Amino acid sequence: MSASIPKWKLSGDFFDFCKCNIPCPCTFAQTPTYGDCEDVLAYHIKSGYYGETSLDGLNLVALSYFKGNIWEGNTKASIASFVDERADQQQREALQKIFTGKAGGFMAQVANLIEEDRGLYFAPIKLEVADDLSYWSAEIPGKLAARAEALTGPMTPPGKRVQTLNPPGSEVGPGTVVTWGKAMTDEVNAPEIRFEWKRNGRSSKHSPFEWSGP
Repeated sequence: MSASIPKWKLSGDFFDFCKCNIPCPCTFAQTPTYGDCEDVLAYHIKSGYYGETSLDGLNLVALSYFKGNIWEGNTKASIASFVDERADQQQREALQKIFTGKAGGFMAQVANLIEEDRGLYFAPIKLEVADDLSYWSAEIPGKLAARAEALTGPMTPPGKRVQTLNPPGSEVGPGTVVTWGKAMTDEVNAPEIRFEWKRNGRSSKHSPFEWSGP
């Protein structure tokens, strides 16, 4: 790791919307429902710093596609990233280093799973997470509109969430809690980078994340 990488730490909310049926098998380190997976990955940084640079309140969204079981090492993902346009130059550089794995930490492991980079873009990103995890949503005007509501059913106690502890295919690292949801809407319109779909009723989930490095 380069000596120029300062100490950094991020914590916040991660959530996704994917092609799989509920619950997404990838989270359990299994093959996707339909053999391949395409998804929206959203990250809201509640608090964070990269050296002297504050990253509080910033957002990042990635679109990804892979075929097969990503955790078995027999496939790698194609990905495109959108960084919060509110970030200044130092914040943009910090987020790029962290999320590409160049600053070490958990995302350095994730970087090994990526084969094709379809670009990095700056955009207005609106992410929302209910305090009680009853819903979460992501929006990039003209590109992305997705919203999920917490999964529930006849045996779910009122106000309780359907959760998985220590999922073997966690997208945010070990020791997390996954809260399951159902996508009410999941629309992506980015044909120029070969990501385009419109669906609902599929798997969605939320996990808190906390990473540090280098």
